Amino acid sequence: MKEITDILRAFDQAQEEGRRSALATVVHVEGSSYRRPGARMLVTEDGQLTGAISGGCLEGDALRKALLAINQQQNKLVTYDTTQEDDLQFGVQLGCNGIVHILFEPIDDTKTCHPIRLLRELIRERRDAVLLTLFSLDRSQEQPGTALLYTDDKAHTALSRDWQDAVRADVKAAVVNRMSCFKEYWREKHPINGFIEFIPPPPALVIAGAGNDVLPLVDITAMLGWHTTVVDGRPHYATPRRFGKADKVLVARPEKVLDQLTTDAQTLFLLMTHNYNYDLALLKELVTKGFPYIGILGPRKKLDRMLGELQAEGMILNEDQLAAIHSPVGLDIGAETAGEIAVSIVAEIKAVLSRKSGEALKEKQDAIHSRPASLSSHE
Repeated sequence: MKEITDILRAFDQAQEEGRRSALATVVHVEGSSYRRPGARMLVTEDGQLTGAISGGCLEGDALRKALLAINQQQNKLVTYDTTQEDDLQFGVQLGCNGIVHILFEPIDDTKTCHPIRLLRELIRERRDAVLLTLFSLDRSQEQPGTALLYTDDKAHTALSRDWQDAVRADVKAAVVNRMSCFKEYWREKHPINGFIEFIPPPPALVIAGAGNDVLPLVDITAMLGWHTTVVDGRPHYATPRRFGKADKVLVARPEKVLDQLTTDAQTLFLLMTHNYNYDLALLKELVTKGFPYIGILGPRKKLDRMLGELQAEGMILNEDQLAAIHSPVGLDIGAETAGEIAVSIVAEIKAVLSRKSGEALKEKQDAIHSRPASLSSHE
């Protein structure tokens, strides 16, 4: 989501300065690639790039293709085959061993549902959404492009009614399954591929604690585009001046924290006040609410003591509630400094959200990235 926010900001600036732009989107990958479907990059006519569609190896040629799309005001699909052994075919220098299909869409702000407007609507509120991008691997055919945003049982689109009827069930299924996929549709005897991209809202991290060790943590989460709230009972610690990169800074007693927050399924908590009683009181408020992640800074014996006190008060936690608690918090990377501990914590949160183990990638036997369902027939 941070990439989309950066793209929108860059587009607004380009508009103010009268510069035309195009959106490049990775719509399909066969084999290995640095970025997966859904990666985006805004290209302005003066060569400014925001976002990324590769590790830097495709951006130079992508700039030329984007300028062509801008000048012709026509969507274009470009295929980069990195499996070839010829440097001129982007093979040896990339080393990705995959085929990457990138859609270039010039932005015409006179259109009601151009890609940037759909992306802007996407980030307007914290909600699950699905973005539909239509393209044809036959580059001689029309490339419809980013065509529909579905959220809250409402479609934002300029697609014709028959197109909406054709994709409705697949788009709704992506929301229910919380999973991206590909579908193939037939229009006038020609196949059109649909990249049905499920996009959840970014994580909302609530950090209880406003000590110096929280500062690098907020820096990292801000860089990732996570919505970050810092809360503490000490008004001289919890100040917007100290945590300028946080989205919100609150001063609250532990039993009043939830009263000042709007939470959802992507809301996560870190208890790191270095105040045992504050952390315990807040844990008591959180643990029965079904939040997916509650990290607690400190040794294992601190958690054991907390659980013992909760049990003494009659709070017996079930397996799911216990599984949501992570203490000692973070991955075992040998972290000692505040910055290293922040990296460890954020890495663990990301692994939990992605349902990954956090193991070294060299130990994986399968592909690094899970892949959406392949292009399949759908009439």
